[in-house]
Amino acid sequence: MSGLIALLDDVAALTRIAATSLDDMAGMAAKAGTKAAGVIIDDAAVTPKYVTGLDPKRELPIIWKIARASVFNKLVILLPAAMLLKTYAEWWLIPLLMLGGLYLCFEGAEKIYHVLRPHADALVEADMDIGDPAKLEETRVKGAIKTDFILSAEIMTITLNEIPDGAVAMQAGALALVAIAITALVYGTVALIVKMDDVGAWLALNAPTDLGRGAGRGLVRGMPHLLTVLSVVGTAAMLWVGGSILVHGAHDLGWDVAYDAIKSIAQSLGGDAGFGNWAVTAFLDGVIGLAVGLLLIPIVTRVIGPIIAELSGSNSQH
Repeated sequence: MSGLIALLDDVAALTRIAATSLDDMAGMAAKAGTKAAGVIIDDAAVTPKYVTGLDPKRELPIIWKIARASVFNKLVILLPAAMLLKTYAEWWLIPLLMLGGLYLCFEGAEKIYHVLRPHADALVEADMDIGDPAKLEETRVKGAIKTDFILSAEIMTITLNEIPDGAVAMQAGALALVAIAITALVYGTVALIVKMDDVGAWLALNAPTDLGRGAGRGLVRGMPHLLTVLSVVGTAAMLWVGGSILVHGAHDLGWDVAYDAIKSIAQSLGGDAGFGNWAVTAFLDGVIGLAVGLLLIPIVTRVIGPIIAELSGSNSQH
């Protein structure tokens, strides 16, 4: 009997340890996930365009295809690569993170540049050459998966950099938790967004009350504005996160000018801590992100884009 009691005590102790580990893992995942906010918002804002103009009945299946590929990319390809990087080549983490920051700055600045000086959209141009709906869907899904892979790599790198050193299993678990949660959040939101106008149309035609029909018409009219707001917020968040990554990465590598200047200005205008300090810091990080992104636009479009297009045999420089 005493042996059984001792065994039960051991089981209870292991259960408490496991519960604590799960709490720690969830805490690390939550903290790390917030740092990837800019990429997450942009991912949610960008993805709906891949189902625009297709058969409404195919919208959810397409989103499901992209979501499954996103989970596969994060868990099967990016997570093991991230853990190998963390374990054997951690010195590469900051440079790779800064490379991702440059990508975010470019994407955010390019969106603003597109508004100020409208130019052709690669996705629209490609669509004009595709008449077969099945082929169009296949092309859209492939394009979405490629874009998601780039954004997922940045999310995983940001997350890995925020997870404190410790047991490899704990770090991998937190990384996997972030990957699954972010994928569910992004593509669940995208599914709601792309079907919300259908819900609104149904309510506008079938709701039993004037209030319900009015709400349906409001949803139909409001969805384009919601997508616009998402795009604006996503762009601002990308510039903020990208600029912040570059500033902190440079600081970690010993280049402190931008970091010290922003810290000093934030303290003088927003106080030593609190929302004011954060808002000033985020604004200045975003300004740096925009400046860097604008500088990158001619480099990417006139040098890097043509090289990639030549190597891939594609005419698109997007």
